[in-house]
Amino acid sequence: MTEPVASEPRPETPAPAVEEKLPEAAELAAQIAARLCHDFISPASAIVSGLDLLEDPTAQDMREDAMDLIGQSARKLADQLQFCRVAFGASAAAETFDPRELEGLARGIYAHVRPELDWKVEVAALNKAAARILLNLCQIAAGALPIGGTAVARVIEADGRAAISLEATGPRARLKPEVLRGLRGEPRGDAVGGAWVQAYYLHLIVKAAGGQLAAETGEDKVTLAAWAPV
Repeated sequence: MTEPVASEPRPETPAPAVEEKLPEAAELAAQIAARLCHDFISPASAIVSGLDLLEDPTAQDMREDAMDLIGQSARKLADQLQFCRVAFGASAAAETFDPRELEGLARGIYAHVRPELDWKVEVAALNKAAARILLNLCQIAAGALPIGGTAVARVIEADGRAAISLEATGPRARLKPEVLRGLRGEPRGDAVGGAWVQAYYLHLIVKAAGGQLAAETGEDKVTLAAWAPV
């Protein structure tokens, strides 16, 4: 009687690699909302803390400090809300923006961070897409200067398009890996999504406008550039 021949073990078929997908519209909206809530919660909580101090009968000697905390935090929250209304929101029915208005919004953000803003935007007006691109670049440039420095904002119009650039110079200037991925339109990976989602949103704005977006990093310097039709 012939013994059965044992079959050789077959190598296991490797499982297909699971590609990280970019978020759908609803998920992207949720991530943007989470990012905005993160930005707003700090000054809002500080206002509540100041109010608690005012109501505490044992902390009346801190009344002046409480009022300062409330005032500074309220200004920060108002500045952030006005900025985000244009940078992320529909901003009513406005289709064009005065650069002086955009400068005020950008300076409102820079008033609460270490870097300084050097505004060299001399065009007469910017359409909605270009305005959003400029403001988001301003905030991303501020984030690229964690211990201070200067961000120079420039806009030049030529050949029917606006060339927008932010040059951030300062010690340890850098872009986080998730920001670079977002600017390239790539998934965020394992990083926290707050910094990524703004960069990815900016990528979508530029793409929808028919423009281009680029980032370059060097020693103590980050350059962000985009162009969009005017």
